[in-house]
Amino acid sequence: MRCFTLSKKTVKLIIDRGNHYTIAVKGNQKKLYQQVQLTTEQTQPSSVDISEDRSRNRVVCRTVSVFNNLLGISSEWEGIKSVIRVERQGTRASVDYYQTAYYISSLKLSAAEFAVGIQGHWGIENRLHWVKDVVFREDTSLIRHSQAAANFSVIRQLAIAICRLHGYSSLTTAIRTIAHDLEQIFLMIINLEL
Repeated sequence: MRCFTLSKKTVKLIIDRGNHYTIAVKGNQKKLYQQVQLTTEQTQPSSVDISEDRSRNRVVCRTVSVFNNLLGISSEWEGIKSVIRVERQGTRASVDYYQTAYYISSLKLSAAEFAVGIQGHWGIENRLHWVKDVVFREDTSLIRHSQAAANFSVIRQLAIAICRLHGYSSLTTAIRTIAHDLEQIFLMIINLEL
């Protein structure tokens, strides 16, 4: 399940092609955002899933609620069957936080099934895009020529994949360990067991 922010035309195209969608509803979609908030405030969820994750210095409690009574949501959103609210609360480095995210979907699934799909999407975001942005500073790269930028992005992805194939779960640790060891880097590249 992929989670995007899309337009009504794109949603129609997805449905017309026989596919499904789960879309993050953002504040820049003002009317839809208000309709979704109203739905989650004025109707009862058909399904709720609560989970808790603990790791190093953080605790996260996620509550995923699915609403199938689409109170006042525009029928212009082709195929919509569910509204999903994801509430995240926890502590990160001793600082409390609370976040609410909303989604619409053409699927009618349980809260547990949506939780797996949405969390899986963020897992991809965190394991690849976040690493490229933070560890490799891709967003601040001075490479401006489109083809060069695309090529360097592929090289960064390849570096991430090679490090993960060799057992590095942390790219920061991998960089610290091998950055100045060209021989080790070449050995990692030629000793790939696919």
